[in-house]
Amino acid sequence: MRSVSEWPSPFPIPSFAYDVELKLRQGNETFQKTGKALSVARDLKMDILDKLAQAMFALKAYPDKYQIETVSSELVRKYPCLKEPGSGTGHQGWTTSIKYKLGNYRSKLRQAGCNEVSVNRKRGRDEDADGGFTLTKAKRGEVNHVPDHPDNYNDDSLEEHRGILVTEMKKRSKDVDLIRSKMDLTFSLRRKEVVEVQAMVTEIQERWPALFLQEQICYEFLRITTKDLFGTFTAAMDEYCPRLIKLYRVRKGAFGQGMENLLDSLDEQTSDIAQQRMRMCLEGLPLFVRDSGQKLFLKCLDTDPEEKQTAGVKMGVLTVLVDDGGPTPSQMVNRIAVVLEESIVLSDLPDIPTAFAYLFGLLYALNIEFPKEHKYTFETVQHIIMGLSTSCSQRVRSLKTKLLS
Repeated sequence: MRSVSEWPSPFPIPSFAYDVELKLRQGNETFQKTGKALSVARDLKMDILDKLAQAMFALKAYPDKYQIETVSSELVRKYPCLKEPGSGTGHQGWTTSIKYKLGNYRSKLRQAGCNEVSVNRKRGRDEDADGGFTLTKAKRGEVNHVPDHPDNYNDDSLEEHRGILVTEMKKRSKDVDLIRSKMDLTFSLRRKEVVEVQAMVTEIQERWPALFLQEQICYEFLRITTKDLFGTFTAAMDEYCPRLIKLYRVRKGAFGQGMENLLDSLDEQTSDIAQQRMRMCLEGLPLFVRDSGQKLFLKCLDTDPEEKQTAGVKMGVLTVLVDDGGPTPSQMVNRIAVVLEESIVLSDLPDIPTAFAYLFGLLYALNIEFPKEHKYTFETVQHIIMGLSTSCSQRVRSLKTKLLS
């Protein structure tokens, strides 16, 4: 499993074989004296590319274009003798070569049985004949997307440990330490199932009930991204909430009555101000980034049947209000829950920000794509709040610029 969550800058060029280092050292000396680049023989280039591909894969299986460029630029900076004459940057050719070498390296790993690239094997005509090939790779800052099994374990042996987990979860008094150790051990099997099989949430609940424990959602997010779910989320929200509220107030007229109501409700609060600010920032975010009108933060009455409370809800945070029989809905909260695929998967949560953090963690744990209707809301959380990606849409980039200005 990988332990680095961010692409290093500058990229640490690995040490090459002793004979390669000698040739590059001599090449640098000649370049300094005469300005003449080294004539790179095929075997020398292959040695360099092989080493770079291994070092890059150790950090990320499918690096982005700009990340590959950082490697080629750092290679030429460290070894000026490798600079390409007539090239604007001096490393464009190296960028292309590294890209294709990485593809070849992944092919070798696929043949060797590496899980992370095996899930991307192209299907033959007999398999998945109706659908096209989809590249299943980490796209949201997942550091450990589909790791290999631990040494001396395979699908069958890990399946036995999964059975122990299921049995433990049925007990009234659960062994928390045992659950965590077995969840750590079976992580690779679980990710393989979640990413490759893409099962329904109810099926995953049946096979991996421990994954829906609150503490295990945090641990799973840490395993996948190496980031502390609540620590990162809370610290960032504390930093950005005052700026977000300021933006909401300045532009509230552009977002209709919904934003006005949220700001008014915040102004009326006299207790738990920090928590209420965070709630208001999250509920106002879909309005500000102009996501679909389909709500992410939902409300219902405790007298409504559960199937009615969750009908048609792909994902969301549900606030269940007390039905006091009055003409207008009571604002007294009965419970707060997380809904996925029309089912309540977490309930009795203390507040909306906590529920939203768990929802975000579950999207990673279950490898669920961000819904189109809430694309920019989750992208904002992913890119700005959690710092899980370096690229984003123009709409989110514009918001980030406003927040940092």
